[in-house]
Amino acid sequence: MSTCATASRESAETLAGTAATARTWLLIEQTGPWGAKALTDSHLDPDIGRALETATEGTDVRVALIRRPGRHADCYGAPRRRLFLAHTAPGRSWIRTTTVTDPRAALDLDFAALGAGDHRGLWERYTGEPLVLVCTNGKRDRCCALLGRPLAAELSRSGTEAWEVTHIGGHRFSPTLFVLPFGYAYGRASAHLVKDAVEAARDGRITIDHCRGRSAWDRPAQAADLAVRELLREERADALDVVGTDTVLPEPRQSHGPTPGGSPIAAGPPTWTVSVAHSDGRAWRVTVEQRSDGAPAPASCGAPLGPPARMTVTAITSVSEAGAPAFPAPASLPLG
Repeated sequence: MSTCATASRESAETLAGTAATARTWLLIEQTGPWGAKALTDSHLDPDIGRALETATEGTDVRVALIRRPGRHADCYGAPRRRLFLAHTAPGRSWIRTTTVTDPRAALDLDFAALGAGDHRGLWERYTGEPLVLVCTNGKRDRCCALLGRPLAAELSRSGTEAWEVTHIGGHRFSPTLFVLPFGYAYGRASAHLVKDAVEAARDGRITIDHCRGRSAWDRPAQAADLAVRELLREERADALDVVGTDTVLPEPRQSHGPTPGGSPIAAGPPTWTVSVAHSDGRAWRVTVEQRSDGAPAPASCGAPLGPPARMTVTAITSVSEAGAPAFPAPASLPLG
């Protein structure tokens, strides 16, 4: 049986710049089955789910349900459930946690402040092991169940602070996960890779292998960050920050077709210039293009074939010194 994950792997689809985007995550423990839209299709009161969707819109806070790996009994009578809040911006990452008897308590949160990274002393500071959240929602995509659940169970048996999570995007990269507090996502993951990622997170580092990007940034910035890390071999999580992303307007070209009067039309793929800064004062401008070349593949199981929308780094220019040269993108990232 062909799956979206198989098609993506066989086409060597690029992982960089594919992570879900959110600067702050609200994670709510919810046992039992999950539907495709878990906030309103699970044993969480759907009125609470809809209210959370409305309250977090435009705040840069993303809500997801979590549960411990293993059998998913319908624990309607569970008296308490765990909540986590995690902010993933460089230099300001944090995790706060609490337990509640009624998840309606989450509706009282100041989501605008949380999205901006201000927890205002809310709840307790989380001091445990890095959190590993593995996407396992088979109702969203079967690859997440087939590949994610075994990985989550293996991690749990090994003592990793692992949770199953409802949806973090990128089914075709299953098993997919992200690691808190830094919010870097990984795809096509193995237990060995996760072990390395957790060990690195304990030391304030990340692993670049199979990395999809940091959720705090949009996708062009995710690709730019990983490209500079690859160039420098920089693993310290907070050593780099994205300080700006500018859209590059395409240069017009003359039409030789049926356009009246040969008027200019836009050409070229969507392009961005991303400014990346190092904590030691160095800085770079990274050119990122969104390309759709490559073998057609489904975005998820059952979806029609379509061209991939991949983030391609085409140049990295140092701006630390006047007249500094442009470096080619690292060989391990797509050059097109």
